[in-house]
Amino acid sequence: MAKKTIANVNVKGKKVLIRVDFNVPQDANGAITDDARIRKALPTIQHVLKGGGRLILMSHLGRPTGEPDPQYTLAPAAKRLGELIGQNVVMAPASVGPDVVTIVNGLKDGQCCMLENLRFNKAETIKDKEAKDKPELRQQKDGFAKQLADMADVYVNDAFGTCHRDNASMLTVPQQMGSKPKVVGFLVQKELEYLGDALNTPKRPFVAILGGKKVSDKIGVIEALLGKCDAVLIGGAMQYTFMLAQGQKTGGSLVEPDKVDEAKRLIAAGGGKLKLPVDCTIAAELKEGAATKTTEGNIPDGMQGLDIGPKTIELYKKIIADAETVAWNGPMGVFEVKPFDVGTFAVADALVAATAKGAITVIGGGDSAAAIQQAGLSEKVSHVSTGGGASLEFMEGKPFKAVDVLDNA
Repeated sequence: MAKKTIANVNVKGKKVLIRVDFNVPQDANGAITDDARIRKALPTIQHVLKGGGRLILMSHLGRPTGEPDPQYTLAPAAKRLGELIGQNVVMAPASVGPDVVTIVNGLKDGQCCMLENLRFNKAETIKDKEAKDKPELRQQKDGFAKQLADMADVYVNDAFGTCHRDNASMLTVPQQMGSKPKVVGFLVQKELEYLGDALNTPKRPFVAILGGKKVSDKIGVIEALLGKCDAVLIGGAMQYTFMLAQGQKTGGSLVEPDKVDEAKRLIAAGGGKLKLPVDCTIAAELKEGAATKTTEGNIPDGMQGLDIGPKTIELYKKIIADAETVAWNGPMGVFEVKPFDVGTFAVADALVAATAKGAITVIGGGDSAAAIQQAGLSEKVSHVSTGGGASLEFMEGKPFKAVDVLDNA
């Protein structure tokens, strides 16, 4: 996936359309509570502005239903970006239309505007599969994308978190750009390099750690990684479906009975590579400060598994310590509620120690990224991905059409 980057383009005097991911969390009053996604886009944004480009930013925020909705406006993001870059960011009233074109055409070199939430237009989220046999949907999606493409001289994808989607702004806009430059920003470049190197040319031993709630969410990833890794460590609630597959009782734990056969198949296919917890931390209820026990076998009725146990933590720490490449996606337990955060934070500490010894450590977004940030350790691992679902699909080896369509290096 070697792609041209914005560094390969002379942006002086050019209108540069960047798809960013400013889907930032906000409180009830609309105030941004975490601006990390805006900050991560700064290298690309500042490069274009310093190079004399005329910057047009576009993003989605939340899940509006295809109509303007004040609670999902990108105005707070535009304001915060302006504070970070020290200049005004013009907020457009919509994502397309004559008023937007007027704003874009009025930009001078080194100036910046923000289009309003892309998802205020239904065409943004029309899937290609839906549009294939419905000409009216295809016409809507293409028409919306063409209006965006026609405003720009250069297209930049710097929104890794949505690279696995075929939204109009991600796929159809670059398709409509014709021979104009279509490149990645520095954030997506970094994601592709770290995830690509970790998965395709790893230093060995290569260890993957997979947690989360459901086996069903990770079947394809587990299969793909068993073919690439030296060990795949399982945690999170999906461990209890594996316990069920081994004939053990799981009490009130979260399980997927319809995935037991899949779990059995993965155990058989994994051989010695698939590492399952040898014990777990259980409690009668999920609440802060709940009394806990450790079990190495069946979980009794009235109890539920909520974290990996101490023996599993020590086993996993040893495997991680010996690794040269580690990819982690998904927490080991309900880390948001103490004391069920022990396993997740122990794994985070183990990754930091491995990084300090020279290992490449990649955190695959989502809850595992939130956990390592909560622990204050995100700067002490090699890379924390900005895309939970995207990084998971990348690990599974699924194609990213939104990246494939961009110019090759």
